[in-house]
Amino acid sequence: MKVLNKHIIKSFIFSFACFCAISASAQEVPRVFMIGENEKEYEALVGDCQSILLSVCNNSMDTAYDKWSTMLSDMEKHAEKAQFDLKGIKIWINVFWNPDGTVKNIVYYPKPNSRNMDFSELTSFMYGFIGDYQIDLAYNDCFSHYGSASFPTFAKGIPAQEK
Repeated sequence: MKVLNKHIIKSFIFSFACFCAISASAQEVPRVFMIGENEKEYEALVGDCQSILLSVCNNSMDTAYDKWSTMLSDMEKHAEKAQFDLKGIKIWINVFWNPDGTVKNIVYYPKPNSRNMDFSELTSFMYGFIGDYQIDLAYNDCFSHYGSASFPTFAKGIPAQEK
């Protein structure tokens, strides 16, 4: 009887551990996805990261715009290295950063006038980008920015005196 109870208890513990592992992986939010694919997770991200880039930049529109433009320019540079063509892509994009400036998530949606493509390729590209990119800001909590991106950005062609 004691041996049977030990097996039942071991079996129960094993089943519970498997259930917990499956539940945890099912709730894992993809780091990059399109708006509409993971609505509950997206709503949770928006709720969790309530600070915005502008406030992290001490409400300086110039600083926030510079950080955003630099990130998009860095995205273009990463695309060149990865031999991925961003030209003609136009998206609405929401970037969520961790407190240390690493990218937590990117959520995007193509604009109607965007170049037609297989957007799963853009998702894959974004995974590579966030693995290499970190904004030069730190904050006490996660923060985000919802904006627009059109490629090419032409950000690198603006002379410094015109900024």
